Amino acid sequence: MAASPRRKSVAANVGGVKVGGGNPIVVQSMTNTDTADVQSTVNQVMALAQAGSEIVRVTVNTEEAAAAVPKIVDTLAMFGVRVPIVGDFHYNGHQLLKKYPACAQALAKYRINPGNVNIGKKHDDNFRAMIEVAVENNKPVRIGVNWGSLDAALLTRMMDENSKLAEPLDAKTVMMNAMVVSALESAAAAERHGLAHDMILLSAKVSGVQDLITVYRMLAAQCDYPLHLGLTEAGLGSKGIVATTAAIGVLLQEGIGDTIRASLTPLPNGDRTEEVIVSQQILQSLELRSFTPQVTACPGCGRTTSTFFQQMADDIQTYLRTQMPVWKERHPGVEEMKVAVMGCIVNGPGESKHANLGISLPGTFEEPVAPVYVDGKLKVTLRGDNIVPEFIQMLNAYVESHYTAEVPVS
Repeated sequence: MAASPRRKSVAANVGGVKVGGGNPIVVQSMTNTDTADVQSTVNQVMALAQAGSEIVRVTVNTEEAAAAVPKIVDTLAMFGVRVPIVGDFHYNGHQLLKKYPACAQALAKYRINPGNVNIGKKHDDNFRAMIEVAVENNKPVRIGVNWGSLDAALLTRMMDENSKLAEPLDAKTVMMNAMVVSALESAAAAERHGLAHDMILLSAKVSGVQDLITVYRMLAAQCDYPLHLGLTEAGLGSKGIVATTAAIGVLLQEGIGDTIRASLTPLPNGDRTEEVIVSQQILQSLELRSFTPQVTACPGCGRTTSTFFQQMADDIQTYLRTQMPVWKERHPGVEEMKVAVMGCIVNGPGESKHANLGISLPGTFEEPVAPVYVDGKLKVTLRGDNIVPEFIQMLNAYVESHYTAEVPVS
């Protein structure tokens, strides 16, 4: 079953990347370096961009961080990396953007949390100051509501109003409603302060899967701003990946969402780019976008007591991903390619025939041969100790013959 038609939204331009308006769903990520450390931040942004992040957010929380932003952007440009850099502001963003105009100009977008800039209280001077800087520099703004830092004044007001109803809603429902109201009222305030309608993006993040689905359904039904999806504080390892996929996958299937981030907690010294790969895989699994050739591999059973096919599947997937930075320039369409690495005769030949290129390795007690299928037809049978390099050689030849861009005749 195909995903529902995409929700209609205006298109925002984030440093040359179009978000919303029917454009492809954008993959975002965020650094976890000290932004004031220019070298570390540049290195991580480059790694995230290399992995496929199309927008990267950095924390701007101190004067040192604000002063470092232009240096980070300039250094990235020197290396040919022009991924849009978004500034994440809390509490003191109005001060930093005013005091460091070069930072305000270098950033592609500002992320403002309305719960942390005093909007909803008697005065919204801090929020207004940030919006005015955005207008002055022609920068879009993401108004990012988070239930861990929801506007206390707004929530208190809505709780009081709810308590007076004949049939009050439960507290959790009021909080969900308050998140939507916070996002929409803040967007309306931004427009009153001069920010164009198509310069505003919204998000409303929670850490529960069902809660995220609920709040985004409400938000999507009440506005046409582009929506950024993400399960906040998703968690470590498989828990974070599964929860993020479950929440974002449901919303994307319903046509909700214009840009996504997998907010995974990396292990100590873990690879930050994992969040990019997870986001890409969500989109590719839903057939919404393609980023890298996919490897189908069986889970293994008593017929596959050898780990050879598992290692080969991992080697092939790693090889494909590492080749993509070169292939995507020289071989358009290669990201659609499907490869199968199967472990025995039960489903091996059949699954291999469904792939562009597939290999069925011998299971336990099977004849030690590995038939290779190309576009559904048996091409060759490999034997011996060089099965992996020989299959990779065939893989490269297939890419060259099927995905090479035509050179225009001058």
